[in-house]
Amino acid sequence: MTAQIRPATVADVAGIFRVRLSVRENHLSLAQLAEMGITEASITQMIRAAPCAWVAVEGGAVIGFSMVDLEEGSLFAAFVLPLQEGRGLGKALVLAAEEALFGRHPVIWLETGAASRAAGFYRRLGWGHAQDIGEGDIRLEKRCG
Repeated sequence: MTAQIRPATVADVAGIFRVRLSVRENHLSLAQLAEMGITEASITQMIRAAPCAWVAVEGGAVIGFSMVDLEEGSLFAAFVLPLQEGRGLGKALVLAAEEALFGRHPVIWLETGAASRAAGFYRRLGWGHAQDIGEGDIRLEKRCG
């Protein structure tokens, strides 16, 4: 079966949280996410307000997602279920997010752990200009074109 990448809808929010809570790297609990203001209600509101999230769906289930802040020009989430890694879903989700961001910004950015697998993943997709932002994290940028 082949996964479909499409814009997220409010109906996908529970699946987005299922994916986010399943990851091995950068794992956060539901309580930790809530402390950061990331709740099903806040994500629902974001999706209703603007096209800011994409999902990978297979067999009717969300198996990955990406999310952006269109105003800030940032990619702030890209996650795939651990059992679905290595299929190119993360890349497809990030490319969908980049397309939306580059529609509004010539330079886009994200923050991730400097020593994380994610940092290497983003670098392979052309993200660079690393800036140390403290506590083991870096900011990466990507320019349009």
